[in-house]
Amino acid sequence: MDAYEIVKAAREEGRLTAIDYINEIIEDFVEFHGDRLHGDDKAVIAGIGRLGNTAVTVIGVEKGKNTKERITHNFGSAKPEGYRKALRLMKQAEKFKRPVICFVDTAGAYCDLLSEENGQGRAIADNLFEMSDLKTPILSIVIGEGGSGGALALCHSDRIWMMEDAYFSVVSPESCANILWKTTDKAPEAAAALSLTAKDLYKLGIIDRICPKGDQKGLKKEMEKELEILMNTELTELIEGRYRKFRTIGY
Repeated sequence: MDAYEIVKAAREEGRLTAIDYINEIIEDFVEFHGDRLHGDDKAVIAGIGRLGNTAVTVIGVEKGKNTKERITHNFGSAKPEGYRKALRLMKQAEKFKRPVICFVDTAGAYCDLLSEENGQGRAIADNLFEMSDLKTPILSIVIGEGGSGGALALCHSDRIWMMEDAYFSVVSPESCANILWKTTDKAPEAAAALSLTAKDLYKLGIIDRICPKGDQKGLKKEMEKELEILMNTELTELIEGRYRKFRTIGY
């Protein structure tokens, strides 16, 4: 598949969503609600569970599968309260020394007037700031769409993995084409130029692993191995490694 075909595959109806990965990989999952400030955002599923023998905090951006579910979950576009809920759970994970797992699938953060009034930009910035120094391991997996700051707000992690048919980009190909060529007809060219596929981003050193689709059992085993490595890493080394990871991107 070329870059734009991968983008379209990442948006396909019927593909696995965050809750599917959680149900398949995480045992004894208990969902938490609310940001303790404004409300509960159903675009963000967050809670605790077990990965193998390890207690973990799990955060997933959920799109839903049919029209009713997608409306309920706001089509996977989180509002400020969703990012604040995620951060609340991450800080709790830090307190109880639980690693954090993020399943990312969003075209971008919700951009309506109310979200802006409630501090959308600040909520995303707070996540980036706090995750940069969060004193517990963080593993993020882009399972579908990884759009703009809405995705990045859950990807400032020790490890970023991507499904082979997912994408991760600062802007959608359609928006990029509209900016550069004033038409969305150039979206395929924009997708190729953006280097948004898992193969592109692995070569650039932005992501750390490409995961084959349709192998949840294999993914679970690899996640268990990776978390064991991260949890056995000295905390100062973990934080410094996270800092170096993002500081060296582009060099």
